[in-house]
Amino acid sequence: MSGHIFLFSNSQRNRVKILYADETGLWVCAKRIEKGRVCWPEADSAATKIVLSHEEMALLLGGIDLEQTKRRRWYRKVS
Repeated sequence: MSGHIFLFSNSQRNRVKILYADETGLWVCAKRIEKGRVCWPEADSAATKIVLSHEEMALLLGGIDLEQTKRRRWYRKVS
């Protein structure tokens, strides 16, 4: 109910499921990758979860390897 989205993949990483809960119930979305695999970002050995921004999630679902991209420093003007 907090607005969080949870992503899961199978062991071959060719299927992804998205879980989202709203006030009326649970949404389950699934995607099967025809060719290739989902490239999950590396996590620390002690980490139990990976937190992604909505841009990173869109890139991950679009087939972009997040390890080969780099963030650029930028700022947002506060009004």
